[in-house]
Amino acid sequence: MQLRELSVTGAWEITPRQIADDRGIFHEAFTDPAFREMTGHRFDVAQVNVSVSGEGVLRGLHFAEVPPGQAKYVMCPAGTVFDVLVDVRVGSPTFGEWAGVILDSTEQRAVYVPEGVAHGFLSLEPQSTVMYLCSEGWRPGAEHVIDPFDPKIAIDWPSMALDGTPISHVMSDRDRDAPSLLDVAADGRLPRWEDCVSYVDGLKAATPRVDDAWRPPRR
Repeated sequence: MQLRELSVTGAWEITPRQIADDRGIFHEAFTDPAFREMTGHRFDVAQVNVSVSGEGVLRGLHFAEVPPGQAKYVMCPAGTVFDVLVDVRVGSPTFGEWAGVILDSTEQRAVYVPEGVAHGFLSLEPQSTVMYLCSEGWRPGAEHVIDPFDPKIAIDWPSMALDGTPISHVMSDRDRDAPSLLDVAADGRLPRWEDCVSYVDGLKAATPRVDDAWRPPRR
């Protein structure tokens, strides 16, 4: 796997090595050793979500309260999406910054979205399928939204689909009516950088080194 840290602190892009033969293609979408090398802690999967979106569907921006937050390991096994991460951790050195990555079924890249970072994506072709591993399950009342077109964040969303046609954004009412980043901050709902750091430090302290990890007995 090739690992690349994104401009949002603690967020990563993961590009797997694909193996092709006359049967098709194989790749490892997630491995515990690579994830620990990347972040310094393990990833406990509590929930796996899958969404299928038509061309032009925009989902997000969504984030969860910290602690415990909800880290995500996001993949696009079919289709193409423009995936976006926004740092909404108050006090973070990259607060307010965003990073965008094309996820598709060709390169099979993934992105890691750490606790306290907002996430969203725009589908660039029909039947784009996004699968994300979540460190925590959905918690009613602890999940929040931010306007994906907030001019203070200024995400450069693609204006054209893969087939060259202009994109007409399709959104849920909740996402369309989402408040700005500053409004969410004024309401005191944004996660704090120190809380995110403390939570992740706890994960690292509880994570054994890869060399100490349990291995099955030899047979």
